Amino acid sequence: MKDIKAIVNKYQSIDFNLRKVALATVVRVHGSSYRCPGARMLITDDGRWIGSISGGCLEGDALRKARMVMLDNKAITHTYDTREESNQQLGFALGCNGVIEVLIEPILHNDAKNAINIFQSFAGTKESVVLATVFSSSAGIADKALLNEQGQVLYDFQNKNLLALIQHDALQLFSTKKSETKKYFHNNEEIEVFIELIQPSISLLIFGAGFDARPVCDLAKSLGWNVHVTDECAAHILPVFFPMADKLSHCDRTFLKNEIEITPYTACILMSHNYNYDKDVLKNIMHCATPYIGILGPKKRFAKMETELTDEGIPLSENILQRIHSPIGLDIGAETPEEIALSIIAEIQSVFAQRSGAKLKNRAVPIHDRDAASKQIFKQVYLAQ
Repeated sequence: MKDIKAIVNKYQSIDFNLRKVALATVVRVHGSSYRCPGARMLITDDGRWIGSISGGCLEGDALRKARMVMLDNKAITHTYDTREESNQQLGFALGCNGVIEVLIEPILHNDAKNAINIFQSFAGTKESVVLATVFSSSAGIADKALLNEQGQVLYDFQNKNLLALIQHDALQLFSTKKSETKKYFHNNEEIEVFIELIQPSISLLIFGAGFDARPVCDLAKSLGWNVHVTDECAAHILPVFFPMADKLSHCDRTFLKNEIEITPYTACILMSHNYNYDKDVLKNIMHCATPYIGILGPKKRFAKMETELTDEGIPLSENILQRIHSPIGLDIGAETPEEIALSIIAEIQSVFAQRSGAKLKNRAVPIHDRDAASKQIFKQVYLAQ
């Protein structure tokens, strides 16, 4: 979602009396690649772009092809073969051992259904959507449909018959939490569609506005997360301390349920350094939809909290205990506030991505998940319901 928001923001600043625009999107990968399907870059005809489709290897060639697309006003899908024996056309050996398919489409500013206008319709959403994009067909390349979790069609294909073919597969993504490419047959033609699950950005809710919460806020914002910092002490909640935060609030712990919004896309951190405050906050939020509750402090601090809550008739179920992380963060030897912030943010990312946080060199399978049939399926944020 961060790339999409950045592209939308850039698009809104472009003078279309002077500039033409194209959008490049990775729609399928065979083997290895730096970016997964769904990676995007917005390109203007003066040679500038925002976003990326690789680690910098393919952007220059994509820029050249985007200029042709802007002149012709016709979308294309181009295949990049980054295997050492196959990629000499790029001028250097990448050795990435992957084949990357990139859709490059013109963005016509006066077209209400252009890709960026569709992005704008869900960039601030708090719910998942599925975006379906045609990338291989004799006609209708870059045609799109957008559906929400209730099955409502927010944007339909120009080819009205195509929606009926893909709708079941598209709605399945809300359960599988995985995007994929699919082949369909219509009028004796094979049509390939990239069906993409797009979920809201992670929202980070920080309880406690001490000095060590500041690097946590800043690092989360650098990842494109939404950050809300709250504290009972009004003197702590000052914009000068948290200039990057999306929201600051002075909230008494007894009113948390009324004033704080927690969704399945919210990570909660309790770091007030006030034991009673953290315990009261935990009582208020532990039954909410958040998949992550991190509590700063040693094991014995949380053990005491758990015992006291049980004695008060508020036992912590196995589901709640699985979502609580205390001590908070990954074991990276963090000591300074900035290092601790890195440890915390890394753990939250691993929880939302359902990954272990272990060293990649010890991972027995590819970094990006692929299915057995090489039909592209890639990891999205997964949220346990």
